[in-house]
Amino acid sequence: MDYLLFFLRDYNVFAAASCMNRLAKLSARWIGNHGFSIGIDDVQPGERLNQQKKRTIDDGNRECREFITKYNKAELTLQTGCDAAQTLELEIYNVLNKIRSAAGNVCMDELHWRNSPLIMSQCGSKGSPINISQMIALVGQQSVGGRRAPNGFIDRTLPHFQINSKTPSAKGFVANSFYTGLTATEFFFHTMAGREGLVDTAVKTAETGYMSRRLIKGMEDVSLHYDLTVLDSNGGIVQPSMEMTA
Repeated sequence: MDYLLFFLRDYNVFAAASCMNRLAKLSARWIGNHGFSIGIDDVQPGERLNQQKKRTIDDGNRECREFITKYNKAELTLQTGCDAAQTLELEIYNVLNKIRSAAGNVCMDELHWRNSPLIMSQCGSKGSPINISQMIALVGQQSVGGRRAPNGFIDRTLPHFQINSKTPSAKGFVANSFYTGLTATEFFFHTMAGREGLVDTAVKTAETGYMSRRLIKGMEDVSLHYDLTVLDSNGGIVQPSMEMTA
């Protein structure tokens, strides 16, 4: 954006605005002629990413097994305000989140600068680095209510796992990406987290809409007059001058 500063310094704001308008029109014309699409090649992981992902997941699983072993032997160092079970969940949750972050960083470093999902993420049109890493590297730990998947059956999340199993795969960790495809249990955990997001969106829409309506109804008789005073319908002063808010 140095060229805009050049126009502002050596010319005026109108020259800078004209430059921005012309660049916008040129960019729109170029993208219309050139085209922009996304294909399966854009989300295909490289060999380096696959190797790094495997090492990262293996290291994370080993750390989780160590925490579970300490928990079973009552040797786990408790965190402040947490019992042994809560401390175990926090430790494992942190380890699994680091796995997705590490794989995501390698994924972003490996992508070519002309990669379509990367361009969309960087320019702000759609998506984020997490979305890209989930498509290419791994989906990661699924969160339900801010924690790992809760037990829906007797002391286990699904009947496919052993009772009291606390391993990453048994509590909602998805080691596959959308490119490689999810297993049946991984897909089920993913739908649990997705349903929570849909419900949150629906509830927030209703709550913010009702909040907006109450504000509008409460202030519908308030108006700004030519002397910059804010009055209600009876002529009562709500605010002596709008300039006081500046």
